[in-house]
Amino acid sequence: MQKVSELHYERIGKEDILSAIETHTKQIQTARSGKELAQIRESCLTHVHRYQTMFSLAYVRFTLNTRDAFYSKEKDYYDETTPTVNAAFVKFQKAFLESPHREEAKQYVHPLIFPQYECSIQCTGDGAVPYKIEENKIVTEYTKLMAETLFTFDGEKMPLSALKKYFVDPDRNIRKKAYTVLGNTLAGIGDKLDDIFDRLVKVRTATAKVLGYENYVALGDNIMGRISYNREMLRAFRENVLRDIVPLVAARKADVARSLQIDQMMLYDNETYFPCGNPAPILDAQAMFAAGKEMYHAMGAETGAFFDMMLQTEAFDVFPREGKWGGGYMDSFIDYRQPFILANFNGTSDDVDVLTHEAGHAFAAYMDFCQNHDLDLGLGMETAETHSMSMEFFCHKYMDKFFGKRADDYRYAHLFDALAFLPYGTIVDYFQELVYTHPEMSPAERNALWKKLETQFRPWLSADGIPYLENGTRWQYQMHIYESPLYYIDYCLAQSVALQFYLKSRESYDDAFAAYLRFVKTGATEEFPALVRHAGLRSPFDDGALSDVATETEKLLLHK
Repeated sequence: MQKVSELHYERIGKEDILSAIETHTKQIQTARSGKELAQIRESCLTHVHRYQTMFSLAYVRFTLNTRDAFYSKEKDYYDETTPTVNAAFVKFQKAFLESPHREEAKQYVHPLIFPQYECSIQCTGDGAVPYKIEENKIVTEYTKLMAETLFTFDGEKMPLSALKKYFVDPDRNIRKKAYTVLGNTLAGIGDKLDDIFDRLVKVRTATAKVLGYENYVALGDNIMGRISYNREMLRAFRENVLRDIVPLVAARKADVARSLQIDQMMLYDNETYFPCGNPAPILDAQAMFAAGKEMYHAMGAETGAFFDMMLQTEAFDVFPREGKWGGGYMDSFIDYRQPFILANFNGTSDDVDVLTHEAGHAFAAYMDFCQNHDLDLGLGMETAETHSMSMEFFCHKYMDKFFGKRADDYRYAHLFDALAFLPYGTIVDYFQELVYTHPEMSPAERNALWKKLETQFRPWLSADGIPYLENGTRWQYQMHIYESPLYYIDYCLAQSVALQFYLKSRESYDDAFAAYLRFVKTGATEEFPALVRHAGLRSPFDDGALSDVATETEKLLLHK
C-alpha cells in the first residue's frame, strides 16, 4: 500500500487531455447504439479521471506548502488549463445528451447522469473560459495571502490556524487579546482583501452574464449541482432558521452568558461554553490517532478497515506550519483510490473533530471506491457534508477516550455548536446571495450588510470594540466566501440531517448507524431529499422539520 507522499505525479498535457476528450466527442456523434454510447463515455472518463487525479495531487501538495515553487507552478497550470478542459468535456456531455441513442443508453448509464449533465452544460462555455481562468488566479492569490499572513501573539508569529487555539482560552482577556491580534492583522491586509473580493465578484458576474444569466446566484447554484432543490427552497429554509432556530439559540446563549458571568456575549465569547474553559483533548497527537483506530474498529469492520488504510498510507497531514493552507479538508485521488485529509491541530477539541468530521468525508470516499460507483456522478455537497457531520455525532459514544472526565462537556458543547451553526451558516449564504445580486456594492456596503445580517441571525453577539472586525469584516477570513461561492448553505442542510441522525441514535444507536451506513453506501446514486427520506429522516425542506429538530435538541441542552 503506497504512502500518499509517494504517489506518482505527472502533469497531464493540455493538448493530450483536450485531444482525448475531442476524440471521444466525435465517437459519440457516430455511435450506433446506447451500449456503444456508454462504452465511449467510460473510455473518455479514464482520461478525465487521470487529469482530475493529477490536478488533485498538485493542489494538495500546493496547500501543504504554498511556498513550494514547483507545485505552486503546477497549480497555476491547472488553474489556467482546467476551464478549457471543462468546456471541452461539456461539449462531450452535450453530444452525449443529443445522441439519438440516449434513451437506450439509460440501460447502461445511471439515470441521474442525464439531469446532472443537463445542469453541467449550463455552467460553462467557450466564452466563459477566460473569466474562469482569471477567477482561479484570483482565488489562488487569496489562498496564498491567507496562508502566508502571520499573526503575532505574545511575541510569537503564527498562522491563523495556530492563533485560533486562543479563541477558546478559559481566560476571557486572552480570548479578547487573540481577537484583537486577528483584527489588527487583518486590518493590515484589509485593502488587499477588499480588492481581491471586488475582482472575484466582478469576474464571477461577468461569467454569469456571458452564459446568459442575470447574475451569479443562479449560475452558482448550478455549479453546485443543485438539481433536486432550488434557490426558492433555500430561501424558505433560511426563513425557517430565522423563525425556529435563532430564538432558541439566543435563549440558550443567554444561559451560557450567565454561567460565564458576562453581561454581553462578544464575538470572542461565542465558542466558549464553560467558566473553566472548553474541554481539550487529554491525548497527544500520536495517542489521539491510536484512540481513533480503536473507535473506528469498535464501530464496525468497514470503518475499522478504512481507518487502518488511512494510517498505513499516511493520509493525514495535521500540524500547522508557515505557508500551509490554514483550513481543513478531505480530497481524494481517483486513480489511486486514495482519500487524504489536511488539517491544522491546535490543541483544542477541533483536533478531535478532524478525526470525526474529515474522517467522515474520507470514509464516504473510501466506500465509494469500494462500491465501484460511477465516479462521474456528482455528489452534492449537502450529501457530502451529511456524511461528515453525522459521523461527528456517531463518534459521541467514544468521546471518553479523547476527553476523559470532560467527555460529557464535549458532547454538550458539540451539540450546542451544531445548533448554533445553523444561523451562522445561513448568514454566509444570504450574504453571498445579496452580494452577487448587487455586484456594484462597495466594500463599506458589504461590511454594513454583514453587520445587519449578524444582528438579525445572531442577535446575542457583538463585535463592538474589536479592531477591524467591529466594522463587519468577520466574513473576510471565512475562506469559502472567496474560494467556494454559495457552498456554505450545504453545511446547514447537512447539519439539520446530522442532528436527526443523532436524535435517532439516542433511541437506538445500532439502528441509526445502520441507516447511516446505507446513506453513505448509496453515495451519489440518489438525490439528497430521497437519500434523507430513505434513511427514515425528514428533508430539511419539509414543513416543521427544523422546528422538530430544534425542540428535541433544546431538551437535551436543558438537561445536560
